[in-house]
Amino acid sequence: MFTIISYDVVEDKRRTLVMKLLKGYGTRVQYSVFECELTATQLATVLAQARSLVDVNTDSVRCYLLDAAAVTRIQIIGIGRVTTEPTHYMV
Repeated sequence: MFTIISYDVVEDKRRTLVMKLLKGYGTRVQYSVFECELTATQLATVLAQARSLVDVNTDSVRCYLLDAAAVTRIQIIGIGRVTTEPTHYMV
């Protein structure tokens, strides 16, 4: 499932931890925005891990789940493209 995850984390240390977590699941397309292709299990895992890293009183992590039709309607102005390559390869 194509998922856009964005975050707004106040403290540098927590923000770095969230960024490193998300780098393991997707492609960073903007400073605090990642595009990910996730299974339901992976989504549950990343949400649980993110929940353990952030302060729910000051930070936020947002996940937008897009179906295939929505992905085809993404429009980008300027540099960049929608992430289409897999984030993980099985060898």
